[in-house]
Amino acid sequence: MFKTQTLTVALATALPLFCATAQAAWTPEKPVEFVVTSGAGGGTDTFARTIQSIIIKNKLMNVPIVVVNKGGGAGSEGFVYGSSEQTNPHRVTFGTNNEYLLPLVAKMGYSADKFVPVAAMALDEFLIWVNAKSPIQDAKSFIDAAKQGDGLRMGGSQSKDTDQTLVSIISETTGGKFTYIPFKSGGEAAVQLAGGHIDSNVNNPNENIGQWKANMVRPLCVFSSKRMAAGPKVTKTMSWAEIPTCREAGVPIDAYQMPRTIWLAAGVPQEVVSFYSEVMDKVRHTPEWKAYIERTSQTETFMSGDELRKYIEQDTARARGVFEREKWLAR
Repeated sequence: MFKTQTLTVALATALPLFCATAQAAWTPEKPVEFVVTSGAGGGTDTFARTIQSIIIKNKLMNVPIVVVNKGGGAGSEGFVYGSSEQTNPHRVTFGTNNEYLLPLVAKMGYSADKFVPVAAMALDEFLIWVNAKSPIQDAKSFIDAAKQGDGLRMGGSQSKDTDQTLVSIISETTGGKFTYIPFKSGGEAAVQLAGGHIDSNVNNPNENIGQWKANMVRPLCVFSSKRMAAGPKVTKTMSWAEIPTCREAGVPIDAYQMPRTIWLAAGVPQEVVSFYSEVMDKVRHTPEWKAYIERTSQTETFMSGDELRKYIEQDTARARGVFEREKWLAR
């Protein structure tokens, strides 16, 4: 009788622990959608499809993954779709800081709090670029030129987005004058700079690398707290690591970067968020991911949980200050 009672008590005590363990071990039960908030071939699309291929190759999930592109409205179409089923654990949305910045400058069909962040996997760097034939040779002479006459024509991707926000920060910090000219993409801004139709742009490395290799454009500095990772020469004479940071080149801005982010609808349980965060942590340790980082000239990083939430708060606060000054905030 004593042994029976002891066994009963032991089982009763263990049951809550067993249930908690079972609950924490959530896994997908049907195909997972990777919702891409950009068109096919864009940076976010490449980001999502790279992760898809790594997961499949390394068998990090036991269900199929389907990539769905919804890039309309500067990505808002994808965020509306991604948040439309608040308890759906099989719909993962890929974006940048556009998830929380878009609703600040325009009325969207979603709000930032409709999502919970899973992870930030990499940081896209921004550089000041000029045409290779420009007399401007460094960041100091660039700022000096921007203070003369009508200033400089600065191209970028979209309006009231990351590129124009950075141009506003540069102008406010240095006193330089810039006429911002929006294009449909960073690729288009790269073509326009190479053709001499604008004076400069603030493209990511991957957007201007072709023109740099062809000696059509020149990088002046990178908006990062440290120089980019060492690697092979991109041109005959320079690698990414040889480009100075903007602060060391005389532009008093410590860093400006765009995170590559992954989101779930805010209504899913925490164990679902934990599952996908753990999968992404495994992804970043694969050789395929390291090759992607090197190929796209991004800065490898990984943030999740409280660290990522703090980053989002700080990034939002800085952007909001620019939007208020420029009167871009949606009313």
